[in-house]
Amino acid sequence: MSLVNEAQSVLRAADCLHDESAVQAAYDRLAGDITSEYRDKNPLLLCVMIGGLIPSAEITKRLVFAFDMDYLHATRYRGATQGGGLVWKRQPDKPLEGRHVLVIDDILDEGHTLVAIRKSLLEFKPASLKVAVLAEKLHDRRAAGAHAEFTGLQVEDRYVFGCGMDYKEYWRQLPAIYAVKS
Repeated sequence: MSLVNEAQSVLRAADCLHDESAVQAAYDRLAGDITSEYRDKNPLLLCVMIGGLIPSAEITKRLVFAFDMDYLHATRYRGATQGGGLVWKRQPDKPLEGRHVLVIDDILDEGHTLVAIRKSLLEFKPASLKVAVLAEKLHDRRAAGAHAEFTGLQVEDRYVFGCGMDYKEYWRQLPAIYAVKS
């Protein structure tokens, strides 16, 4: 079976964990919380590529205050369904020193990637550094220090996709969150 056929089969059999309306409501809540925190701080928002692209777009289009944006690319998955070693593909170009920085990503799973991102970004001496994720996976395998200050939804401990999260690089564009059938 080709990978595209596999991806189509996985979607057909998948369980919808959060439908589009629940995801949209989560984006609204996240944007409200982020606005409360950052509206007067001229923040720098950093999108974590590739998974954070859709949550970043959905959240930022709801923000009605001035902010600066950049992106970074650090990954552990590289198209697989289990994490590997961390790979830095791009660090932000914009200066972070003295800035209030908000990192936006798709999911907090075990958190190794976000821990490494925080550690690296803190070396640039931002005024503050926080993380927003659309989804947080519920399990007891969290890396030490892995957390997000802003969380939209919680998902069960299954392989999930949609809303930036992928199944072998497919289905990031889906407006709902699905889990691969067990």
